[in-house]
Amino acid sequence: MKRWPYLIPLALVLALVGVFGKRLFDVASGVEVSALPTVVLNTPAPEFDLAPLPGHAEGLKSADLKGQVYLVNFWGSWCATCLYEHPVLLNIAKSGDVPLYGVAWRDKPEKSLAWLAERGDPYAKIGQDPNSKAAISFGVAQAPETFLIDKKGIIRYKQPGMITAEVWRDSILPKVKQLQAEP
Repeated sequence: MKRWPYLIPLALVLALVGVFGKRLFDVASGVEVSALPTVVLNTPAPEFDLAPLPGHAEGLKSADLKGQVYLVNFWGSWCATCLYEHPVLLNIAKSGDVPLYGVAWRDKPEKSLAWLAERGDPYAKIGQDPNSKAAISFGVAQAPETFLIDKKGIIRYKQPGMITAEVWRDSILPKVKQLQAEP
């Protein structure tokens, strides 16, 4: 009879495990999750100068990217959701619709290189951000996270979480085309 008070904490723990488990499943399966508000929209992209991955001639710096519309994708070999997003990024790169630049975030260079060697490299340029300096300046809260930047260097769209084929087709690509048509 006196056992029921002990079951209340157990029930609470199981409920929390269920809530967190559903959240993880939603993120991994590409279900739209609520985005954190961002103050970087419609502001200039932060200045950055990221070192290249070993074996790559150049890293990634903001000064090289002015005058064109482009995407900057923050990812990591440790990121399970990045694995699901990667085939879509390969298709974006193959389409030639917009340059795709990568930021290897909080990753060891050898792990980034191995991940790209195994799965393919969709990035026109890639830089390392092991200490999150660029990620912090962009306001990155999770991986993957992608930013659409216009010809003047202004952040026009932020995709928190993975880009799915539907998100690409219905949300990002129309914005890319619109920005490319602007003078």
